[in-house]
Amino acid sequence: MKGKMFKDRIDAALQLAEKLKTFKGKDVVVLAIPKGGLPLGAIIAKTLNAPLDVVLSKKIGHPFNKEYAIGAVSLENMVLNEYLDIPKKYIAEETENIRKKLQKRYDLYHKGHPPIALQGKTIIIVDDGVATGNTLKVTAELVHGQHPKKTIVAIPVAPLGAVQNLEGSNFIDKVICLETPHNFRAVGQFYSNFEQVSEEEAIQLLEELNGVPDY
Repeated sequence: MKGKMFKDRIDAALQLAEKLKTFKGKDVVVLAIPKGGLPLGAIIAKTLNAPLDVVLSKKIGHPFNKEYAIGAVSLENMVLNEYLDIPKKYIAEETENIRKKLQKRYDLYHKGHPPIALQGKTIIIVDDGVATGNTLKVTAELVHGQHPKKTIVAIPVAPLGAVQNLEGSNFIDKVICLETPHNFRAVGQFYSNFEQVSEEEAIQLLEELNGVPDY
């Protein structure tokens, strides 16, 4: 376990849930980032006795560096970093491609039940860790469009710069991060077991917690 802060996502979720217990009994919705955020979101939602849903959004990558988020798209809306000079044609094409993928995901995750309404609720956005915070930042802005009471970001691990990036958002009220290591290269380096979560596993977690029947 030397150098590893978490055994697996369950271990990280239990530690994070402990920090979030003050929200138990409040009007909370836990929103997980698929797919890696769902094992954490399920445990946190159970602990807080809160409903669980997913944030279906995807970053738009820079045309010369797809990993660098220049904005994000959901099925309903989009946010972009306005100061970047990106061709409109590229944005339009990327948005269309992303929305096709999101629609497929929406059909998978929400079969048999609509998304949970977020208006007036305290929203806790959960992921298994972040590297820059850019994607989560624009995700929080998309969530803000549904008029929540407040938005909390809860993550096990991120570099300090990413936490400060998130804290600088006008759409995030609080960031809870368990560890901010200096030698950050990737989220997975801080887990002993960081196996990929399959779409099937993620959907099953969501359905089990919300009592959706298996058709």
